Amino acid sequence: MSPKELLKESRRLADRCRIAHGKKFRLADVDPADTAGVESKSLAKEALGLGVAALAGLQEKLYAENKWALLLIFQAMDAAGKDSVIKHVMSGINPQGCDVHAFKAPNTTELNHDYLWRCHTHTPERGRIGIFNRSYYEELLVVRVHPELLQNQKLPGRLVTKKLWRERFDDINAFEQYLDRNGVVVRKFFLHVSRKEQKRRFLARLEQPEKNWKFSAADVTERSYWDDYMRAYEDMIRHTSTARSPWHVVPADNKWFTRLTVAATIIDTLAALDPQFPELDEEKRRQLAAVRRELQGKR
Repeated sequence: MSPKELLKESRRLADRCRIAHGKKFRLADVDPADTAGVESKSLAKEALGLGVAALAGLQEKLYAENKWALLLIFQAMDAAGKDSVIKHVMSGINPQGCDVHAFKAPNTTELNHDYLWRCHTHTPERGRIGIFNRSYYEELLVVRVHPELLQNQKLPGRLVTKKLWRERFDDINAFEQYLDRNGVVVRKFFLHVSRKEQKRRFLARLEQPEKNWKFSAADVTERSYWDDYMRAYEDMIRHTSTARSPWHVVPADNKWFTRLTVAATIIDTLAALDPQFPELDEEKRRQLAAVRRELQGKR
């Protein structure tokens, strides 16, 4: 596959999973087992290898140019493959230019701040790629499914109204618009795994000793709220997928396809930014020429 063909395929896969019109989105319209016409796992792996190399080159330019930043947000049900996507897709990235943050349940200090605070402090610097493994969107998912968690946030009672979730949609949209206006490009991924496939992966974690550490009884408890989570995800995507900060709903029953599609979307995003190595001014060129002559004259 040539670089031109890779970019074309990346754009196709990115467009296919991008939610361009959030208000019309229906989760039922996305098949978790879809592979978008990619014929085989072996072909996907080959394309992913090319994509990882392309990402490395784009990230090097992003870092050198030091103007834009890219924030990648991953949300999913348990066992959907967030960790493995990050591991495989970003395998060629220079660690100097990339930061990964996994957000767990908020601690006491975080609960004493507004809910965006802990994530805002980790937004990426210019020239870097930031990855959020879960994020402030947990406020519209876990907290919405379990509203009793709001008590831990110590909000004044008069602020907890029926408008709360709509207000948080508005807050997040405004926050992401703020980031975008400051050169932080936001891309959001919901890895959509089926309930059947999640069950299979949970059983694999129990049956394979090397995967036992991944299993948590809490994951099974949350599984009983599956329908509530699907409604929360659908409503969240409808209200927070915007033209500048879109959601990408990625079928996740086949991990090889999930990785390929995420990589393709990141490539498409960075290619659109078109980062370039900085051009040296005349003074810098003279300095480098002097250093070259000095080095050439030494043993």
